[in-house]
Amino acid sequence: MAEFFNAADVTAAAIRIEQRGQDVYRQAVAMTTNPEVRALFEHLAAEEVKHEATFRAMADRVGPVELPAWSIAAEYVEYLHALLDSHALFTQSGTLTSLKGAADDHATALQMAIQFEKDTLLFFTEMRNLVPASEKAAVDACIDEERAHLRALTAMLVQAKRS
Repeated sequence: MAEFFNAADVTAAAIRIEQRGQDVYRQAVAMTTNPEVRALFEHLAAEEVKHEATFRAMADRVGPVELPAWSIAAEYVEYLHALLDSHALFTQSGTLTSLKGAADDHATALQMAIQFEKDTLLFFTEMRNLVPASEKAAVDACIDEERAHLRALTAMLVQAKRS
């Protein structure tokens, strides 16, 4: 018999990720002195706002979905919790206070942001497996945007290391 999981729980976690991302990027904007890095962080904070709105709208539409065939509910829930618990935005190294030390070290701040985006990509990729087919395009769009964020941050990191 198939196991079911409430996709709304997963969208709630995605909303939390996006809210924390907004907070971190806004804090980074306030602390960084490099205008190009500041502009990138401002852009990323705005992107996280858009993603939060996407997931809030999705949360109103989703309900129970069938878990992947290879999983059982308890194990899959533990796996999703492990993804969240280890997400850079929810660990000590991902807190806003850790950004304070990185404010003038643009490379460190960019590396932290890269880790945030990588962790978010992993979570959204797993989330895609749990949302109804009608919502996969929205998750895919967010995944594509997170990939673009990762590319932009990596390019900025390369530039910062050259300076």
